Amino acid sequence: MQPSRFAPLPSAHRPGVRRKIGVFDSGVGGLTVLKAMRRTMPQADFLYVGDTARVPYGRKPSSMVAGFAREIAAFLLAQDVEAIVVACNTATAAALPALADELPVPVWGVIEPGVRAAFEASKTGSVGVIGTRGAIASGAYQRRLEALGLRVWARACPMFVHLVEENLSDSEEAALLARHYFADRPAIDTLILGCTHYPVLRPVIEATLGPSVNVISSAQAVAATVAAAIGDTDDPELPGIGGILHLVTGDVIAYQHTAQTIGGVDGEVRPIHVETLAAAEPLPVRP
Repeated sequence: MQPSRFAPLPSAHRPGVRRKIGVFDSGVGGLTVLKAMRRTMPQADFLYVGDTARVPYGRKPSSMVAGFAREIAAFLLAQDVEAIVVACNTATAAALPALADELPVPVWGVIEPGVRAAFEASKTGSVGVIGTRGAIASGAYQRRLEALGLRVWARACPMFVHLVEENLSDSEEAALLARHYFADRPAIDTLILGCTHYPVLRPVIEATLGPSVNVISSAQAVAATVAAAIGDTDDPELPGIGGILHLVTGDVIAYQHTAQTIGGVDGEVRPIHVETLAAAEPLPVRP
């Protein structure tokens, strides 16, 4: 499981000191990952970067997105995080595993944990994956699933993101769109939600597919992966839960408003300029 050479985290971590984990996404979708991680690691502190000034990543060249990811990772390292989660499918596809090889701390994306969970869940070997146009066009999920011997059906579902951000996830429009996207699917027994917005649509997706299809949330899968690598965080010297700081490159009020559609925002939200991210100590460029 990516990246095995980093798991578990160093045992030198001191009891009574909260772990600090960096998380980033192009916008609010990664908050589904953050929420899942908060449930599995309640005593950790989280620093979340929402790069809303440069959203959407999915329409930009892969090399550009990889550059954004390296900038944000360098900034997070400068904030002394112990681990980084790339909570964006497009950035994961563009920047990993190269980013994992460059960083001196553990780093996880959202693709590999979802692939592993689907492999373990599937009984027939036929699985599906849905995501943004960029994520599906990259083939990142398909290649990993096929390498495990699975038969893969993939579909880009770009309008799902708009439904979530317009707070229409439980609407008739969502049900109609789900029926449209899944109308020509082959026989599959497992489906990966390959976009961090999509867990909000899980009820309507499950209702459309029926009980014979296991729906895998990459958000839950990555949270379980990181928690397993970090180990037991039930530290009696750390009363209460950890904190969350959100740093947003775009409009803070718009971020908070959109975030409400996926369950709200815990913690403090502050603006940060893109130039501040770019000014962080750069990661070395690999030859």
